[in-house]
Amino acid sequence: MATVNKNLSEYDKNSIPNAKDFRFGIVVSEWNDVITEGLCRGAVEALLENQVPAHHIIRWNVPGSFELIYGSKKMLQTQNVDAVIAIGCVIQGQTKHFDFVCEGVAQGIKDLNVQTDIPVIFCVLTDNTMQQSIDRSGGIHGNKGTEAAIAAIKMAFIRQQASLTHQIDNQHLLSSGPIQIEEGGPLELKE
Repeated sequence: MATVNKNLSEYDKNSIPNAKDFRFGIVVSEWNDVITEGLCRGAVEALLENQVPAHHIIRWNVPGSFELIYGSKKMLQTQNVDAVIAIGCVIQGQTKHFDFVCEGVAQGIKDLNVQTDIPVIFCVLTDNTMQQSIDRSGGIHGNKGTEAAIAAIKMAFIRQQASLTHQIDNQHLLSSGPIQIEEGGPLELKE
């Protein structure tokens, strides 16, 4: 198991980008709320600890983990955030429902990351037992919500840096003169 003897809440604060100007959305499933509230608490504490102002953290609740996809999509469309953290917990039962929900949520959040320019962080526990979820939401293995918040900060920073690089590259192209295309030849920049 990947988390044996590992505390998910441990990170080097000095390696985290400055997050004071970022805005974060957190979409939280109400299903298994004992777990999801712990995950959300870990995420919010990590964001605040890394200089994110409280008013830059927007929280929405959705009924269950499957609804995290729609909630995250609407958060992306309406709230001007730099990253979204989708928090949920699905615990194995006696039916295939677990498999369908886990697969659907994972694919849905993956799709949001492919279709939009704003990162959506997958913070959905998919455990076999309630105890495993407790252990990962503030228990002996730390808090996966903390890990998700750190991932959100890092991804928001990557998005910001990529945007700045793109702007600089475009500015360089514009300042180097017009682009001329010769018929039948390769695209070249000519001054």
